[in-house]
Amino acid sequence: MTSQKFYDEVADFIASMNPARILELKAPKEAQERLQFLIKQEKESGITCDQKDELDHYLVLERLIRLSKAHARQRLSQNI
Repeated sequence: MTSQKFYDEVADFIASMNPARILELKAPKEAQERLQFLIKQEKESGITCDQKDELDHYLVLERLIRLSKAHARQRLSQNI
């Protein structure tokens, strides 16, 4: 199984719980600000290994949430 397939399966599972609520899912403002800080810092002056790990985790979560929302939209459009 590829990692993309695994992401799709997890995202589909999450989306199946309550597709409408998944579409409302949004990272807290504090998390959004931290992510933007890490991205900016990485581009401008570099980040520590711990910050890189943190950034990687944020990016994985963002990817999973985007996939979940895509699957949720698909489920909702099929129910119409």
